[in-house]
Amino acid sequence: MKRILLALPVLAALSACEQLGIDDPAKVAANKEAEGRAIGSACRHAMRAIEDCYVLNPKAQKAAVYTGWREMDEYMRENKLEGVAPVVPRPGARPAQVAEEAEARPAEPSRDKAKAP
Repeated sequence: MKRILLALPVLAALSACEQLGIDDPAKVAANKEAEGRAIGSACRHAMRAIEDCYVLNPKAQKAAVYTGWREMDEYMRENKLEGVAPVVPRPGARPAQVAEEAEARPAEPSRDKAKAP
């Protein structure tokens, strides 16, 4: 009986490891998975190839990135959504290539030009 009474405070102290700042491995893995899926979704929405997404996010889990990219692709196809042109140049792109891509995008009307007579 005394052993049970002595074990209770020890078990109670060990169950509060999160309060001591010790990360739970399952929660860390779940956070990495969710972050990878979010990265993949954002890459697909930005019309980036999955390979570009891997290069831009080397620390993200590739399987999670692919899952997020694929889910966003399915969602965009079902809802007939268009992607958003990325602002950051593709990795390995030459400056001339970046300038050509910028010229190919439709120009947005400037507020200054709209005010001019």
